[in-house]
Amino acid sequence: MTGRSGRPRESPPAGRPPGLLARFAHVPGSVAGQVFLLQAVIVLVLITAATLALVFQARYDSSRDARNRSLAAAEAFAHAPGLPAALRSPNPTAVLQPLADAARRASGVDFIAVLDTKGIRYTDARPDLIGKRATGDLSRAVHGAPFTETFKGAPSDAVRAVVPVRDASGAVVGLVSTGIEVANVGEAVGNQLPLLLGSAVGALLLGTGGAALVSRRLRRQTRGLGEAEMSRMNEHHEAVLHAVREGVLIIGADQRLVLANDEARRLLNLPPDAEQRHVTDLGLDPRTADLLVSGRIVTDEVHLSGDRLLAVNVRPTKPYRGMPSGSVMTLRDSTELAALSGRAEVARGRLQLLYDAGVRIGTTLDVVRTAEELSEVAVPRFADFVTVELLEPVLRGEEPSALSGVYTEMRRAAMSGVRTDQPLQPVGEIIRFVVATAPMASALAAGRAVLAADLNTAFGWRAQDPEGTRLALEYGLHSLISVPLQARGVVLGMANFWRADTPDPFDEEDLSFAEELGARAAVSIDNARRFTREHATAVTLQRSLLPRVLPELSAVDVAFRYLPAQAGVGGDWFDVIPLTGARVALVVGDVVGHGVHAAATMGRLRTAVHNFSTLDLPPDELLGHLDELIDRIDRDETGSAEDTGDGGDDPAGVTGATCLYAVYDPVSGRCSVASAGHPGPALVHPDGRVEFPELPTGLPLGVGGMPFETAELRLPEGSRLALFTDGLLEDRDRDIDTGLDLLKGALSTTGRSPEQACSDVLSALLFPSPSDDIALLIADTRRLDADHIAEWEVPDDPVAVSRVRNAGSAQLQAWGLEDVAFTAELILSELVTNAIRYGSEPIRVRLLRDRTLICEVSDGSSTSPHLRYAASTDEGGRGLFLVAQYAERWGTRYTERGKVIWAELPLTDGGAEPLAALTLDLDELEGLAW
Repeated sequence: MTGRSGRPRESPPAGRPPGLLARFAHVPGSVAGQVFLLQAVIVLVLITAATLALVFQARYDSSRDARNRSLAAAEAFAHAPGLPAALRSPNPTAVLQPLADAARRASGVDFIAVLDTKGIRYTDARPDLIGKRATGDLSRAVHGAPFTETFKGAPSDAVRAVVPVRDASGAVVGLVSTGIEVANVGEAVGNQLPLLLGSAVGALLLGTGGAALVSRRLRRQTRGLGEAEMSRMNEHHEAVLHAVREGVLIIGADQRLVLANDEARRLLNLPPDAEQRHVTDLGLDPRTADLLVSGRIVTDEVHLSGDRLLAVNVRPTKPYRGMPSGSVMTLRDSTELAALSGRAEVARGRLQLLYDAGVRIGTTLDVVRTAEELSEVAVPRFADFVTVELLEPVLRGEEPSALSGVYTEMRRAAMSGVRTDQPLQPVGEIIRFVVATAPMASALAAGRAVLAADLNTAFGWRAQDPEGTRLALEYGLHSLISVPLQARGVVLGMANFWRADTPDPFDEEDLSFAEELGARAAVSIDNARRFTREHATAVTLQRSLLPRVLPELSAVDVAFRYLPAQAGVGGDWFDVIPLTGARVALVVGDVVGHGVHAAATMGRLRTAVHNFSTLDLPPDELLGHLDELIDRIDRDETGSAEDTGDGGDDPAGVTGATCLYAVYDPVSGRCSVASAGHPGPALVHPDGRVEFPELPTGLPLGVGGMPFETAELRLPEGSRLALFTDGLLEDRDRDIDTGLDLLKGALSTTGRSPEQACSDVLSALLFPSPSDDIALLIADTRRLDADHIAEWEVPDDPVAVSRVRNAGSAQLQAWGLEDVAFTAELILSELVTNAIRYGSEPIRVRLLRDRTLICEVSDGSSTSPHLRYAASTDEGGRGLFLVAQYAERWGTRYTERGKVIWAELPLTDGGAEPLAALTLDLDELEGLAW
């Protein structure tokens, strides 16, 4: 029988099938036979090289193992206890030889020799060598450095290690030499040679068998053909490939052109050297090139190529042996489908425009800006001019009314066009729809888009404003689509699409597209409207909860600024709270979050701070009480939400807050500051130097677990304090360090009032669109004049009451306060008497002339007095009652070492005389104490 080449094929001998190698021997000219011979030679070379490498590696490993074993044995013996003493003994050999033999047998080395520093052997595996000097260079070990080497010489070649023996002082007193003879190392390698050679033979057989199997499979695939037969088949393949009237492109996994037939070259106008070029370098239409790069599967997709329309099909090739797949593209000339392709291109453009509208409309939560985005996205891709009118309530963020007749007028909110000299009414004007048959009024009444393809025949539109429509027609406006903007069934406004420069009028397909575009824009406008309403509500609530007018104080001159965030009102707040003793509390805080809940939470915290401040607590204790209050509120409200099954996303609890509380005393000039996770204040010295004092910043409120700390600052006279929230310093485009540097520069200018300083700080640091609230409080501190302060030490003696009263009376006369002298003497007499009776030393009296007269009596006791009503038969207990009747305010504040009872009186007598106490003698009143 003959093969495909026409040559006769030899048959195997009768009686047995031919062997695998014999089969390839009979076809030496086939591709499979050539591949088998080449693979067999390669396998033989690789296995030979691998065997030699293993032999050399075995020799190297054996030598290295001998070195390691020798060094380990030498180190162990050299550091054996008692070895230095044995070397100094009268007969070291007698002591060490048995030990060396035992160690040699245990470690598996061939010899262990103990030497003196001159190399004379004390011990050796061969006794005839004892007393003889060891050959070789031992100087390194004598100088204290152990080493290993391959020694060649008498008595035998060996891999040996030499280690110094040191005494207790570290001096080298001897050497230990161990080793393995080279002959024994080589014997270890020789023992492995049979295994290595056997492995090599096995690998050679496996490799040859694998090559035979691969060649057998190749023989099946090539049908036993030789080079000539395969070349002829390739010629036939090429002839068929280039004869078909359909373009074929084969693209590799690297997106390079592998093959292109003649038809593909003609249709795509490919260069002669197109093969192996990247598809983006072939000069193809960008859409076609993108398709080839993307690897998408398409069927009869229409592409442009010059003036041709091509129907394109793309399929991936099958992966081969783990290689990534490429793709095959076939092309057919479909120029007759031009009209279909044009419509498809228009549809694609409309889809792209809808996609762009979804991305570009509603980027902000501003109603007017959203309307402007609608007008901008449709010009010029869909219309030449676009106008957007909105109802007045929508512009204010209110819910539009659904009553009839409310759509007869709207305000123009946005307008865009291909030209600026348009005849339409400008933005801001009221647009009225008074003719029911006009396209705008018809669209509003029907609740859907209305098409006026030819404005010349739109008589309702022309009747609405004859002069304006005449100018519009003369300008060139010829087609209109009016679309009502509706969301949730409520009309928000109107969008009008006009054509002037585009000659084609709008059609029914344009009508449905405009309606879809208007529906998407209406949702964004409604979202912006609802946000505007919530933002306005939160701003109103926030401003109602913040202080509107700050109190007039002698201690500080204060100015403030509060700016809500554009994205939503937060919970920033500030406060200035008068305290007793002419002191003042300055407070700033920040609640996490935005919106009405954050504003309401801020109001709760501000009220709590006011309440706690009346207790005259130190800043750290006040923040501690505030932290406990917030934690209790969170637990109560979270528990109530769980009990009612409320699973809303907006919890009613306080989600987090920071606070800075500072108390300034104008008498001493000291300022006590405590922080709960809030940035510290800026201190501006009288010379303009700005610093940010280091404060022990505690955890934010509501976190709990750690106490707060108070820092004491002594402020120079004429200093300025600036308290602020973090919204002033940092934003998405600026970190807090940069903000601190800008704030320092803005505060360093001297000679400005707090109001001017606030304006300058905001000018330097304010963002165009702040993402967080900003609260700024600037206070110029003042010191109380020394001549407005009077202090006395009071001994623990009732007789001292009269002296203090007389001294107080004299001071009031010096201040020109004769009108309130009697009342002040009465209050001083009562407070000092009770301090002597019930308090403890030291007792002090202080009078402060501020906006009121402040009488303070301090003592070392922490016992709190209580106001009570004495019975008619009681001899005492009326003291505090009298103080409460005569003073405007009175109270107690506690210090680190006792308490202060204070009372405030007006600087002039109001004319009212409480009770009938004016007839009493002040000395008699001393017995009416509580």
